[in-house]
Amino acid sequence: MSDAPGIAPAAPTIRAESLTKSYGVHRGIVEVDLEVRPGEIFGFLGPNGAGKTTTIRIFLDLIRPTSGRAFVFGIETTRDPVAIHRRIGYLPGEFTLYDRLTGSETIEYFANLQGGRNAAYIAELIERLGLDPSRRFREYSKGNKQKVGLICALQHKPDLLILDEPTAGLDPLVQQVFNELLFEAKAEGRTVFLSSHIISEVERTCDRVAIIRDGRIVRLDTVDALRELAAHEVELRFGEPVDPAPYAAIPGVSNLVSEGRTLRMLVSGPIAPIVRLAAAGHLVDFVSREPSLEEVFLAEYGTGPGQSLAR
Repeated sequence: MSDAPGIAPAAPTIRAESLTKSYGVHRGIVEVDLEVRPGEIFGFLGPNGAGKTTTIRIFLDLIRPTSGRAFVFGIETTRDPVAIHRRIGYLPGEFTLYDRLTGSETIEYFANLQGGRNAAYIAELIERLGLDPSRRFREYSKGNKQKVGLICALQHKPDLLILDEPTAGLDPLVQQVFNELLFEAKAEGRTVFLSSHIISEVERTCDRVAIIRDGRIVRLDTVDALRELAAHEVELRFGEPVDPAPYAAIPGVSNLVSEGRTLRMLVSGPIAPIVRLAAAGHLVDFVSREPSLEEVFLAEYGTGPGQSLAR
């Protein structure tokens, strides 16, 4: 995608406009608006039950919205889902298939649905993910079933990957390989829509992330920008006792603690005013800890330490 003068930006790969799905008296999703750009890894983050899978199923026309519209590749999802599906690799949150088929037969079945096999790339995926394709599906562990599902989604190098909780059951080494595969897809200009409730997974791989809460999008920005929403922990150590009052007066400073020559505080927003004021004194040491995406998530959901993200 280019922002050069005279060149129009590429149309979004996915676009949702006021997307709403109600299940009678039960909430699905409400007024969801988002755009996923070509060639990016987009994270869709929220606890279980927040509306992630409902949104994905609408994109795939597996269910239809109560109101609003969704577009994939510029095609309205209810108009021509077959054309959309030809260009998508999809891994559902629960990947279950025919118990009697082997891993190899399952992969071949999905390859044929897509119109042919890329034998060399399939062999590469099997080797990199460490799958024994000769075993029957019912004999696989959760992690190995997930590997089969990932290969089925990746094998035809689709223009768009839609992955719902893709690392469930995978060990850390396989997760690392999975991340490499995502980055390779991005480098080739393909798009990834990754739904997860695992914050570290989104933080490591995604360019932008939308946080969904109770069926509504509550944040949508780059990972770095979302981190900046949370307060930095700042510690200043001086060569002599320092008056905390000027620091307390700076907008965004909270939880200020003065201990002789040391000041500790939380800083929301720009940190430059703190740096300038501290530099004017006898500053000995400056420590600032960047917040993680998890802290942003916990702040948004109003949960405290030790409380579960899933609800």
